[in-house]
Amino acid sequence: MNFEFNEEQRMIANAARDIAKDFPPEYWREKEENGEFAEEFFKAISDAGFMGIVIPEEYGGGGYGITELLIAMEELAANGCGMAGIWYMVLTEVFGALTIVRHGTEEQKEKYLPKIAKGEMEFCMALTEPDAGTNTLAIRTTAVKDGDEWVINGNKIFISGADRAKGMLIIARTTPREKAEKKTHGISLFLADLPNDAVKVNPIPKHGINYSKTCEVSFNNLRLPENALIPPLDGGWYHLLDTLNPERMSFTTAAIGISRLAISKAVEYSKQRVVFKDPIGSYQGLQFPLAEAYATLECAKLMNFKAATLFDQGANYREVGATANMAKAVAVEAGIKAVYWAMQVFGGYGYSKEYDVERWWREINLIRLAPVTQQMALNFIAEHILGMPKSYRT
Repeated sequence: MNFEFNEEQRMIANAARDIAKDFPPEYWREKEENGEFAEEFFKAISDAGFMGIVIPEEYGGGGYGITELLIAMEELAANGCGMAGIWYMVLTEVFGALTIVRHGTEEQKEKYLPKIAKGEMEFCMALTEPDAGTNTLAIRTTAVKDGDEWVINGNKIFISGADRAKGMLIIARTTPREKAEKKTHGISLFLADLPNDAVKVNPIPKHGINYSKTCEVSFNNLRLPENALIPPLDGGWYHLLDTLNPERMSFTTAAIGISRLAISKAVEYSKQRVVFKDPIGSYQGLQFPLAEAYATLECAKLMNFKAATLFDQGANYREVGATANMAKAVAVEAGIKAVYWAMQVFGGYGYSKEYDVERWWREINLIRLAPVTQQMALNFIAEHILGMPKSYRT
């Protein structure tokens, strides 16, 4: 085991910190309040090659793995960007680039990857449905073959970036669940170009992260060419897990990065704020919870990098999923504690928008719910790692 970054990883971390300097918390405060996409930030990370980190060099990318992507994400988040340092890259690079790199056809790679690497194509993933929720195997969106085309119908919910995306990863049933050989059979993955008149997108008002819209999406006889399918037909479930594991790692990185940012601002303020003749940072009532949260987050980071290393080395999805779920479960609880106590350090100012902590509080709480709820992560650990009986039925 080597806990040191190599030279290229250090360069990525330094580049991320340099970019973050140009997009401080007040920049994101304005984007959040105005509900504006951060065009300047997206261009900056694209120009730096960050949108192509996981894309092979022959398609215009950096040729790195998820490990390097997480390094970039954390440093962007921790040095001023908060959740935004992760969000745009998850939507395009994890849902789009990484899925295509690992499972797409050569034709699909040539079509999409160079555009993603240049920052010319944003992506999104249409997975969650109103009635299925976390139970992905219960999705009802269908893809039916009609000649040399696929016809897709159904409804999706909480699809972030769908209002802007030029590409969409669609998860649909190609064999009805009741006719499938087993419950994981019959799920297929498709790539669609947007906009398309058969795809209706409606943004959902939400609590935070309003520099990106999250949407309802409906497919009304969406016709896709035969080669839109990411093979194999009916065997997309395991490819989907290969996308969801990196998504979990990314959100764990978000918890770590947001917490680092909130803690650093709280520590800085605690040294300056004097009450009863002492800086409040000298009070153990504030020191202990922040120190404990930080220590726990550092442990979660190690587990997250273990998951990334396993993924990059081609480990089985279950082994990757085990480490990714443990990292997320720990990072979420420690992150919520870290940002909560950062707000306490600021007192009343922590509730004001001027100091940004309230925004990070809204962002960190999403990670308890997405991309998988904290309870489902614990279910995975109990069943697949501890060997306890299954606590729910799909």
